[in-house]
Amino acid sequence: MFKRAFIEAMVAEDVGRGDLFARISDSKAIRAYILAKSDGVFGGREYLEAFERMYNLHIEWAIDDGEAFCKGDRLMDIYGPSKTILSLERSLLDVALHASSIATLTNRYVKAIEGTGVKLLDTRKTRPLLREFEKYAVRCGGGLNHRMGLDDCLMLKDTHLKTIDDLESFMEEVRQKIPFTSKVEIECETLEMVKSAMKAGADIVMCDNMSLEETREVVAFRDENYPHILLEASGNVTLETVREIADTGVDAISSGSIIHQASWIDLSMKVE
Repeated sequence: MFKRAFIEAMVAEDVGRGDLFARISDSKAIRAYILAKSDGVFGGREYLEAFERMYNLHIEWAIDDGEAFCKGDRLMDIYGPSKTILSLERSLLDVALHASSIATLTNRYVKAIEGTGVKLLDTRKTRPLLREFEKYAVRCGGGLNHRMGLDDCLMLKDTHLKTIDDLESFMEEVRQKIPFTSKVEIECETLEMVKSAMKAGADIVMCDNMSLEETREVVAFRDENYPHILLEASGNVTLETVREIADTGVDAISSGSIIHQASWIDLSMKVE
């Protein structure tokens, strides 16, 4: 349902009151293709297949989500009426460009921590109304999703903690009111905060903007006292620092930059 509504809104934004070229041209059966003009990791197939179903197109695929491509690769052939394909050209390309750009950057981070066993997570720093799509693109690149919204995990950030007088009492109430399957994550900036969060019963503790040494101290404390609690590192995560952070022994690293810092790759549509 989300994909259909998303695609309909995207096409309506571009077509407006009607494609002027479609108004004056005759429709004929054509074959178009999407050409890679730079290297990358592909994302967007699930959404392009929805286009295919909705607009009676036929796509022959040369690539799948998560696969690498090189400049000059022909990624897919698209068959259908010329009026339809040309009206959808920008929407089809934007989906592939946006998803593949995020997938490409995400994959660079994933490769940077390969072999550590640490998971790369996204955040809720997504463009408005594009969260499901952008988080799907992260998965295409080999990353994992953090929570989708406020309803699937209770995360107590510094702003929340300022409103809580007694964390342990609050956590007792939490366990009586949130769904049994929901986890609780608590954001911590110091080892002392970590100790309080773990004692209060957190399922996940975030090491927020901690130095490498501080993070290692948290890992050692967790391993000795609360080995069942998961540790997430966040803040100051770049391609240059992500491996060092992974080597501290945390379970996951979250970064909003894999979405909002992704630079668009270059794809083009051609008609034969």
